[in-house]
Amino acid sequence: MVIDDDENFTNLYKTTLIATGFDTIAVNHSPAAIDMAHRVKPDIFIIDLMMPDIDGFQLCRMIRDDPVIRDIPIIIVTALTDSESREVAMGVGANEYLTKPFTIDKLKLSINAMLNGAK
Repeated sequence: MVIDDDENFTNLYKTTLIATGFDTIAVNHSPAAIDMAHRVKPDIFIIDLMMPDIDGFQLCRMIRDDPVIRDIPIIIVTALTDSESREVAMGVGANEYLTKPFTIDKLKLSINAMLNGAK
């Protein structure tokens, strides 16, 4: 499940990930992400940090506090390159932190690592 408020990014992620063999769901509103996750039980979350309403940090906390979805791996994708943002994201439950721009191969490696149990 890809969660980003920018519809262009979610469409790009979805198209690219589907083309590489991953079933992908895109959500453009953080508040809807938890409800959607309860319905579809994704294998992994790919979350942007900079979103309105509920940002990626808050969304990570919400996921980790939810007994139904708390064990699902989280990959952060963000333009924030500072070490403090990375530390906060990892502290609230992210498993991986990728900064934009990154290659699709890097994202695929991270997804496969998370799906294969590396946390």
